[in-house]
Amino acid sequence: MSEHTVKAFDNEIGELRALIAEMGGRAEAAIAEAMTALVQRDQALAEKVVNNDKAIDALEARIEKLVVQTIALRSPLADDLREIIAVLKIVGVVERIGDYAKNIARRVPLISHRTSQEPLALLPSMAQITREMMKDVLDAFAARDPAKAMGVIDRDRAVDDFYNSVFRTMVTFMMENPKTISESAHILFIAKNLERIGDHATNIAEMVYYAATGTHPPERARGADSLKPQGE
Repeated sequence: MSEHTVKAFDNEIGELRALIAEMGGRAEAAIAEAMTALVQRDQALAEKVVNNDKAIDALEARIEKLVVQTIALRSPLADDLREIIAVLKIVGVVERIGDYAKNIARRVPLISHRTSQEPLALLPSMAQITREMMKDVLDAFAARDPAKAMGVIDRDRAVDDFYNSVFRTMVTFMMENPKTISESAHILFIAKNLERIGDHATNIAEMVYYAATGTHPPERARGADSLKPQGE
C-alpha cells in the first residue's frame, strides 16, 4: 500500500478502537447503573439505563459501517484483517452485554422494597467481577495484549461459581419463603444476566487473543458443578 493508504488505514483502525472503547465504556456503565438502580430501587435510574441503550445500538451501527468501508477500500491482510474481523465480532458481543444490563434495569420495578436484602446482597459482588472483566478485556483489545485477555478468560470460572452459589441460595430461600417465589425468580434472572455478561466478556477476550496471536486460546474449564447447560 502507498504511504497515503497506510496512513488512512491506520487512522481508520484508530477510530475503530476508539469507538469500541466508547461502546464498551457505555456498556460497563450500564451494568453499574443497573445494579445501583436495583440495590436502591431507583426506578428513574433504571429507566435511564433502558433509554441509554439506544446510544450503544447507534455505536454498533456506526462501527459496522466503518468496518465494511475499511474492508472495501483497504483490503487488509494477515494481522490487519484479523483485527478488523475481531472488531466486527466484538461490537456485536458488546451490544449484547448492553442488552443484558438493560434487562436487569427492566426488572427493577418488579422487585419491591419489601424484598429481603439477603438475596440482593449477593449480586453486587458478582456484578463487580463482570465489570472488571469488561474493563480488562477492553484494555487488552486496545493494547493487543493476549496475556491480559487470558486473565479475563480465567476469571469466567469465578463468575460461573458465583452464579451456582446464587442459584442454590435462591432456591433455598424460595423453599423457605414460598410467598417470595415471584420476586425471587426475577433476582435469579438478574443473576443469569450477570453470568451471561461474564461469558460474553470471555468471548471478547478469546477474540482479542486470536487477533493478537493468530491462534486460539487453550480450552477453558467451567466452574465446578456448573448449573448452566453445556453449549449455552
